Amino acid sequence: MKRIFIALIMLMAFTAMQAQKISYIETTRSWHYVYDEKGKKIHTFSTSQGEVVAYSESFYIVKNGSWYYTCDAKGKKLHTFAVSNVGDILSATGDTFTSRKGSWIYTWDKNGKKISTRSASH
Repeated sequence: MKRIFIALIMLMAFTAMQAQKISYIETTRSWHYVYDEKGKKIHTFSTSQGEVVAYSESFYIVKNGSWYYTCDAKGKKLHTFAVSNVGDILSATGDTFTSRKGSWIYTWDKNGKKISTRSASH
């Protein structure tokens, strides 16, 4: 019985440690609402903090003026990027996002590391 109790506590701790996954971000006039895969609201933030330009299950990107911010599902800021360095955000998936600046396509990780650069085909 004691082993079952310990296993149950360990399972509960492991489940709590797992990062929540973003399923959808709803935007109203004043608020952005971040929902998980079960439809539960996991974070709310003001539209005055910026516009959500892309998201994946693990992070979202907000543009505010000349800056992009990557944030986790609970709103923790992961990295700040200058728009002039990144260009336009094309999409986000997994832990990465893609941007286009001039005739170049860049792939970045959510923590700010540039993963790859390639020429954009026209």
